[in-house]
Amino acid sequence: MKKILSSILFYALSGVGISLTLKADIGVSSFNSLNVAVSSISNIKVGTVTFLFNSLFLLAYILLSKKKEPLKYALMFISILCLGNIINFFSYNVFGGLQLDNYLLKLLIFVLGTVIAGSATGMVISLNILPFPIESVCIRLSEMSGAPFSRFRYGVDIISVSISLALSLFYHLPIFVREGTIISLFLLSGVISFTKKAYEINFTKQEA
Repeated sequence: MKKILSSILFYALSGVGISLTLKADIGVSSFNSLNVAVSSISNIKVGTVTFLFNSLFLLAYILLSKKKEPLKYALMFISILCLGNIINFFSYNVFGGLQLDNYLLKLLIFVLGTVIAGSATGMVISLNILPFPIESVCIRLSEMSGAPFSRFRYGVDIISVSISLALSLFYHLPIFVREGTIISLFLLSGVISFTKKAYEINFTKQEA
């Protein structure tokens, strides 16, 4: 139960980090660039769009799973719902009136948000109780096909960026795939890996 509550808490913390990267307005991560683009053309809040896309991945994961685990799916649904609501709350309420006119400040806020989101994501993965739907689908596809997990995960990123750019061009929106996207590509994975290793080292010490 403790790990379940911790996972949901880290989902929420990830939402805070994502909100900071959105507020920085220097581009966002690959998947979030799709969410922001769809939000811009539909007038649906970005956290709600994030929840809807994650729900689609959760549905795909349920369909692909050999062993059906209704409780796990329900908790994953609650987690992504929490994530979406946190993104909306912080993006539109807490940070809504925050003005960032200095580029260096925007860059620092983006890095801070990425570190927070990456650390929280790393903890969710390390706890291994309520995995993110996207990663869950990619892992399952990797198991079914024998192809590397990274191929499917990068595939999601490439598709997200491509659709985001297409929507921006077609609807004359700002380009959401910018320098922040490149920074996120390297920094996010690095923070996630560092958090996982730190957790594993700490867990090993506790077990000793």
